Amino acid sequence: MAKKKTTPKSPPPAKRLAELPAGYPKLLDELKARIQSAQLKAAVAVHHELVMLYWHIGREILTRQQAEGWGAKVIDRLGHDLQTEFPGASGYSPRNLKYMRAFAEAWPEEEIVQRVVAQIPWGHNITLLEALKAPKQREWYARAAVQYGWSRPVLVHQIETDLYARQGKAITNFDLTLPPPQSDLARAALKDPLTFDFLRLTAEHQERELEAGLLAHIRQFLLELGAGFAFVGQQVPLEVGGEDFTVDLLFYHLKLRAFVVIDLKAVPFKPEFAGKMNFYLSTVDDLLRHPDDQPSIGIVLCKSRNEVVAEYALRDLKKPVGVASYVTRLVETLPAAFRGQLPDPKQLKAALEQAKAIPAPE
Repeated sequence: MAKKKTTPKSPPPAKRLAELPAGYPKLLDELKARIQSAQLKAAVAVHHELVMLYWHIGREILTRQQAEGWGAKVIDRLGHDLQTEFPGASGYSPRNLKYMRAFAEAWPEEEIVQRVVAQIPWGHNITLLEALKAPKQREWYARAAVQYGWSRPVLVHQIETDLYARQGKAITNFDLTLPPPQSDLARAALKDPLTFDFLRLTAEHQERELEAGLLAHIRQFLLELGAGFAFVGQQVPLEVGGEDFTVDLLFYHLKLRAFVVIDLKAVPFKPEFAGKMNFYLSTVDDLLRHPDDQPSIGIVLCKSRNEVVAEYALRDLKKPVGVASYVTRLVETLPAAFRGQLPDPKQLKAALEQAKAIPAPE
């Protein structure tokens, strides 16, 4: 009886790795990074070509409508014929063709389409068309989406919270305390008000409640602060002259190359808050700032602020300080007697489902 052939076993992973050239792991990592980069570029290129195709189709439809009086029925027929010709493609429905027409009408200049809106997916462009009417605002959000890589839900959130109107609106003394390139970037990085719609706070909340809520939702907090903020710590201890002090929240801004100190105040802004922040910044600059870092920046985050009072309080400070306000959910401003008595969204949904299940009377 012939012996059954056995397949030689592969050497164990450690032995196989030992038999490879010394530079193999590095080569593998480099190739993986190159492949991932090429895949990303290919995906971006696909988005770009698709958006440009949709723009050209939309422009053709728009031109024919203006010159030959094409109506909705012609677009419906065009959609049917294109879907018949390209059965595997899902982008040629009459509805999407009408979006293409609106897209070409909203962006008449091909150069802007190439450089800006073709850099974001088609779904982002539909969001811009549906949510915004002013061309200037639409282009601002499109450029921001390209610059910061916003997903569609993030883009929707930024539009709903009116980021365009809030950007760079905090009261600051940056023009007097920072050099021009740094001051412009720092001012643009601060919004007013900051929208903390992810928090559930009472009207009488304290600073510690606000701080705990922000840290519990640190991802949303960083998103609201904007690109470039990196969280360093909370209640950061500082020792000065044998006395202990603490900074509420400490961040580092990657573009500004500077520490950012945030002092939380659950009350309206008061002039003395600026002096306290000036003290914090001097201490952080001496104890934490690296020689290559730019001057540390302070943000006094208050429940509200009087613009004139804030401007006077910052005018003669030597350190760069901004004053911004914040807002939370309006439902939390209900009178105390009514708090906790309204159903939450889950309860409302359950009640609606139950109502649907009840047969209508004869």
